[in-house]
Amino acid sequence: MSASRVVIAGGGMVGVSLALALERQAPSLDVTLVESFPLEPPEAGFEDSYTPSFDARSTALSYGSSLLYSGWGLWDGIAAQVRLIDTIHVSEQGCFGSTLMRAADYQWPALGYVVENAWLGNSLLRALLDGSVRTVSPARVERAESRDDGASLVLEGGDRLEADLLVVADGANSSLRTSLGIGHREHRYAQQAIIANIGHRLDHEGRAFERFTPRGPLAMLPLPREPGASRARSALVWTLPQADAEALLDSSDGDFLARLQKEFGYRLGRLEQLGKRHSYPLALVEAEEQVRSGVVVMGNAAHALHPVAGQGFNLALRDVARLASCLAQAVERGTSPGDLEVLLGYRDAQATDQAQTTAFSDRLPDLFMQEDLAVSALRDLGLFALDLAPGLKREFVRRTAGVAASTEYRDVRP
Repeated sequence: MSASRVVIAGGGMVGVSLALALERQAPSLDVTLVESFPLEPPEAGFEDSYTPSFDARSTALSYGSSLLYSGWGLWDGIAAQVRLIDTIHVSEQGCFGSTLMRAADYQWPALGYVVENAWLGNSLLRALLDGSVRTVSPARVERAESRDDGASLVLEGGDRLEADLLVVADGANSSLRTSLGIGHREHRYAQQAIIANIGHRLDHEGRAFERFTPRGPLAMLPLPREPGASRARSALVWTLPQADAEALLDSSDGDFLARLQKEFGYRLGRLEQLGKRHSYPLALVEAEEQVRSGVVVMGNAAHALHPVAGQGFNLALRDVARLASCLAQAVERGTSPGDLEVLLGYRDAQATDQAQTTAFSDRLPDLFMQEDLAVSALRDLGLFALDLAPGLKREFVRRTAGVAASTEYRDVRP
């Protein structure tokens, strides 16, 4: 009997992570990954010659995500170039209340890790190309059709791929989701996120900062120091109303750093260097269907979140772990991976995690932007109380670090 076929459309970090998880947890599956950009192996000696770049874009991995990658045997390669988050300081501008979360309080090595996308992507790609997953790239999927017994993809040029299960992982603006007739809900926040790396005088010592201002949340995440660099650096994610963001994008480096210093303060000393600025509009995007017979929608195609607290990719990785576990169990039973009952089981098992994480990311910025004095006082007391209530704080940290969910999956060790 031929192996069940899984086709993953989308070779970003979610698609590649799923392919690697399936290779390890359900090795009898025939897995193919289709990506429109060339999937080429990193240059020889990439690991030995890699040095952090001041302007590199980065991803924040929760501690729970590191457990998932460890369970798949991938963490050692990733961990060679990460900066651990030892503490997270949460505060509101102009208020006395704040809370400090420390990894040592939970006997964890870190609350999370920050890794440059180039390193993370190449680490995952090398593992993919060294394994048994078939890759088809560069190849653009023109359309897909779902059937009772699976799905069919039509590639540019007319080639077809048949699958018992099609995984749609081609991003928030998914053309495949549209071609399958799967609608989506979109809530635009009328805000933009500004991304840039910042050089500062004091060492961050593994500290991350989440600071809420009346205009939107501001995060500074610790990055590895460049070899020989005199300044430490952190990754900035600054959410602002569109007009404010556009003005800052057009401002001089000096004016930008001065405004950031005013909003953030001197916890990292003087801010002295600004990297390239990037921005993107913010919206909550949710697929109206995540599963149907022979099809599952994953990653940003399923749910693209507000960047506050860095929950989006980490939630997607927990989805990957849950789906891989469900499919591995289906294979053991001799059930097709595209069986609707299997996919509904995945959807239902992840529903609470998805709903809670989406609601947290959606509502938290709005809560801190309300200027009502009574609401402001309650926020202040809430942050103060969180620091004084160890049980409540422990559960909050476990959930934001992804540990409460990630340790549930088979083959993932706490």
